[in-house]
Amino acid sequence: MLALNREAEERGLVLGRDDAREAAIIDTDRLNEFVKSLQDDLVFLDGHLSHLLDVDISIVLRCNPNVLRQRLASLGWNERKIAENVEAEAIDVILVESLENHPETFEVDTTEKEPKRVTEDILSVVDGEASDMRAGSVDWSEVILSWY
Repeated sequence: MLALNREAEERGLVLGRDDAREAAIIDTDRLNEFVKSLQDDLVFLDGHLSHLLDVDISIVLRCNPNVLRQRLASLGWNERKIAENVEAEAIDVILVESLENHPETFEVDTTEKEPKRVTEDILSVVDGEASDMRAGSVDWSEVILSWY
């Protein structure tokens, strides 16, 4: 597994910092060139930038926005950063961006799954055995409607 944020830092691909979003600004073009240079047959990319890179399959890990809020709060994230991530999850931001770049996009709902089960789901996608996890299989509209 390749942790993209760590790789970007180690390879000098961090261009700066977006203090308002509390996030590194990463040179995705150079990161993409590095990823394409890897000779391994199978590499799993970990990070919020992976769907922007040239990959064969994109698997977006999803989580019920209400549960995501609890998880991020328990990690000590500030409310603004929590709200940004919960909103992005609720309206499928990463999924839509992935679909713009990759026709082979899948999504795995991690909400009530142990890591081992999530791993099994990911491997079933890679093995071509997960048509039920194609993009569009996760829908948070009922969750969003419960907010109003």
